[in-house]
Amino acid sequence: MAVIRKQVKHYSEPGHVHELTFSCYQRRPLLTNDHWRGLMAEAVNRAMARHDYRLLAFVFMPEHVHLLVYPEEGAASLPELLNAIKRPYSYRIKQLLMAAGSPLISQLTVHQRPGVKTFRYWQEGPGYDRNITNLETLRLAIDYIHENPVKRGLCQQSVDWKWSSARWHLSGGGIVEEGLPLLRSLPWS
Repeated sequence: MAVIRKQVKHYSEPGHVHELTFSCYQRRPLLTNDHWRGLMAEAVNRAMARHDYRLLAFVFMPEHVHLLVYPEEGAASLPELLNAIKRPYSYRIKQLLMAAGSPLISQLTVHQRPGVKTFRYWQEGPGYDRNITNLETLRLAIDYIHENPVKRGLCQQSVDWKWSSARWHLSGGGIVEEGLPLLRSLPWS
């Protein structure tokens, strides 16, 4: 019997903001140390610059990442952007785990098909995405992702979570923190 795979459609309309969420393999809490989160920030910055996207908001949770992005004129596709973030990041983590002789390397190595093993840091597939077409929905999405760490009990207030754009948004873009992804405003807000 043939297996039918679900195909996710991405609608990259000019002028739309995209809310992206992608998870660690088996939703494991792999993004739990500042060094790895810093590497994630670097991967996001490189991908945004290389593929012509603006990062509007973000939150790095222990087992998933939220990004709100806006494509510039001539931007790459969403799958290309996600690949440019996830692939080099997981390669870097694999190198760190191998160098340390970590048992986590074997837990994240899966049989892709008979005789072929692959390292899997991220859950397979593109994750979740949706288009945001107006400022009110964008504000709600920003509030939602910023409140994620509070709802999970990781901090008391959204601005207390280091790995978030909450402080940048609260300051009106006046606070730029070293080691975090570079944030930019919408061209039409």
